[in-house]
Formats: sequence, C-alpha cells, structure tokens
Amino acid sequence: MPKVSVCIPTFNRSHLLPFAIDSVLRQTYSDWELIVCDDGSTDDTAKFMAMLSDDRIRYLRHPHNIGKSNNMRAGFEAATGEYFLKFDDDDRLTPEFLERTCAILDQHPTVDFVGTDHWIINAQHQRDEAATASNSQKWQRTSLAAGNVENLLEVVFVHQSFQIGATLFRHAALRQVNFMRPDWQNCEDNDLFVRLALAHKTAYYLPDRLMEYRVHPEQQGTQRAIAYLTDKIRYLESFEFPSNELETIRRSRLAESQLLLGLRLVEVGEDHQGRSLLQRGRSASASKAHVGLWLSRLPLSLRQPIYQWIRR
Repeated sequence: MPKVSVCIPTFNRSHLLPFAIDSVLRQTYSDWELIVCDDGSTDDTAKFMAMLSDDRIRYLRHPHNIGKSNNMRAGFEAATGEYFLKFDDDDRLTPEFLERTCAILDQHPTVDFVGTDHWIINAQHQRDEAATASNSQKWQRTSLAAGNVENLLEVVFVHQSFQIGATLFRHAALRQVNFMRPDWQNCEDNDLFVRLALAHKTAYYLPDRLMEYRVHPEQQGTQRAIAYLTDKIRYLESFEFPSNELETIRRSRLAESQLLLGLRLVEVGEDHQGRSLLQRGRSASASKAHVGLWLSRLPLSLRQPIYQWIRR
C-alpha cells in the first residue's frame, strides 16, 4: 500500500495532462500511487494514458461526464494511501512537493493537512514572478506564519489562503467530513476547507512555493461566470457561523454574489431570475442593482452593447 495517493481529475486536457503527470513522476519522494480520473473525455486522453507503463499509475475513465466533484470523489474512493493529494490536470507539482509535505505529516501526527504557497504559471508553462507575488499577497499567504495555523476558519474562509492543489491531507481527515460534496462544479474546494475547519481539524502552513497553478483563457467568459457565481451562492448559503464577525462577512459576500449573478443573468436575457437576485443583493450596491433592474427592461439587443460599453 503506498503512503500517498495523488489524484488528477481530468476532462479534455490531453494537451496539458502529460505535464501534470510528469510532475508526479519527477517527485523526489517515490512511495505514491497516481489515480487519473477521466470525466468522459472525448479527446486523446485515453490514448495517451494507454501509453503509460508505470504500474503506480491507475486510470479511471467514466464513459460520460459525471461532473467535477463527482469525478474527484471517484478518485478519493479509489485511493489507498494514508495521505491524499488532488491537483488539477493543468497544474504541476515541484519535484520536492511530496517529500516536504509528507515530512510534516510524518513529524506532526496531530496535523490533519499541510498547505504550501505556489507559483503562478502561464499558458506557455512559464513562471510569472509578478503574478505569483501578487497572488500570494492577495490571499494573505505572505502574512501567514509557518507552522500550525491559528484561527483556521478565518484563514480558509475570510482570507482563503489555502489552495487545494497545494495541500496534502490525511485521508482519514477527509473521510470524516465525507470529502467534497457531490454534484458541485465550483467552490467545492472552499466548501471543503470550511467544513474541515468547522470539524476542528488542524492545519500546518509551509510557506515555500511547491506547486504551480496555471492561469489561462479557459477560466474566463460570461457562461463560466454564471456557473461559478451560482455555485458560490450555494456554497455561501451552506453555512451560518457562530461568530458575528464571520457571519457578517458571509452575508456580505452572499449579497455581492447575488448582485453579480443577477447582472450576468440580465445580460443574457434570463430576466426573471436576474431581477430576483438583484433585489436580494441590493445591500451590496443599491446603485448597481438599480442599473441592472433598468437594463432588464430594455430589449436584449440594446442592453448587451451597454454591458460591453460599461466593461470598456
């Protein structure tokens, strides 16, 4: 039985998946299994996987798309290691990731998961120093002390400092919270970290950049934003915190997400639901809600150019 199970969920990324797999093969720590979970890819993923001969690699292929979190749950259920890592098919691990993070869990038996900082890379696989520094500062990893994390709920909910692809977990800790919720496409990672914090799990932060997170154009677009905001609202509605301070932040973020989703839905002509969300999100910005409601009464052919003008 391997010490570490690494899971890479994938879908139609045969042009990037080899780089992710290669980063596992190049690890300085070798006691691992790799589970590639294919969510019904229609590209050359299956052909590429058939070429791999390392017996530590398993390929789980779903005949059709079952959804992001369901695909990841399949990999989690197939894992046999004491430790578990999931990272995306367009990202990479640095060679020492497993060696460094496993050492923390080995040395600190009360720690349930260890997270690291990470690099930002572009579509050409190059590290972006400026974007990396900005990202680390944005999510307040630059002010997060190395070692056991104090106020974990604040760190993972308010600051969102932990990135799931840069975090090694004890498999048992994830099983105790039932890993990721089924049937989620977005925010499943944020939700998991919050549930771990609410379950009083212990986290450790390692400030070194031991993973590479890719930013590319596939992450943009109106429909992508609608899907993301829909799931973000579901995530924010899943909790009610005992702390007044955290609850105020949650409600503020919920209203902002409702407002933004309402504006996006009005943009594409889904007026009934859009207006409802704009009303519910008024507290985030009454003026934006008013503009959105006004735009919803214009013909679709007129409102879309106005949206484009506003964005410029």
